[in-house]
Amino acid sequence: MVDSRCGLHCTSCEYREPCGCGGCIETNGHPFHGECPVAVCCQDRGIEHCGNCADIPCALLMQYSGDPEQGDTPPGARIAQCIKWARGQ
Repeated sequence: MVDSRCGLHCTSCEYREPCGCGGCIETNGHPFHGECPVAVCCQDRGIEHCGNCADIPCALLMQYSGDPEQGDTPPGARIAQCIKWARGQ
């Protein structure tokens, strides 16, 4: 199930309930922490998630995925998830 634009699983996010966050799709790119540039980029391009973008992985998604503090474990997990979604997995 696609639940974000960047490949992060919002349904299992630890901030979802305590912060009242609906995720980037549900909030039109404005989750609890403010505007998400990855979500806005997808919306501007008219695509559901980054896996549907010809530019995957772009610099913006790489920055989010590789952020030392809030990035993926393992690195690149969001990108891999978007590719799976694009393949219908």
